[in-house]
Amino acid sequence: MTQRLTQEQLGQIIVEIGQLQQRREAELDPEQVKQILQELNLPPELLDEALLQLSRRIALAEQNKRNRWIAFGVVAALVVAIASSMIFIQQHNSTIAHVQVQQNRITLGQDDGSNLRTISRQTGLEIFYRVTLKDAPLGKKLDLWCDWIDPNGQIVKQNRYQTREINTSVWNTQCRYTINSATTPGNWKVQMLLEGRQIGNTEFEIK
Repeated sequence: MTQRLTQEQLGQIIVEIGQLQQRREAELDPEQVKQILQELNLPPELLDEALLQLSRRIALAEQNKRNRWIAFGVVAALVVAIASSMIFIQQHNSTIAHVQVQQNRITLGQDDGSNLRTISRQTGLEIFYRVTLKDAPLGKKLDLWCDWIDPNGQIVKQNRYQTREINTSVWNTQCRYTINSATTPGNWKVQMLLEGRQIGNTEFEIK
């Protein structure tokens, strides 16, 4: 042996040799084991089968231990995933809750900036519900729909759509409805909903 050792390394080697000696002294060779079995009136010929069963039991215990760690890892991953989803949903709901209507109007297809309160029935006439949103979430797409409600309180038309990706916090959107000579006259209402939450409405009259 040419490698030089420090006092610390020598101490570690002495401890290691001592442990190896203790383990070796604690081990029994097959003949000693058979002798002990005979003294206990147990058949030595079953030694090999007993060793095999013991090996299987140890392997099963190790496998169960690994399975527990795997199950623990899966549960931990699920907990993290659920917590992340809940945080995402809460953030999304908080963002959506801040979206409000800044302005809404009823117009014809040609928007002159006015807000129609009375509309005469004409075949094929399209009217628009134009809405300006404020605090719209940048980089998101909003799921919107409009309910057109006749004088009897019935929803006669629904516009469901998704906006383009929003790039400004003040966002203009619209939905439309076509009226004709058979449209029920009276006081109508249109309302806009964002993911089920009403954010705006206005009333108008059809004559």
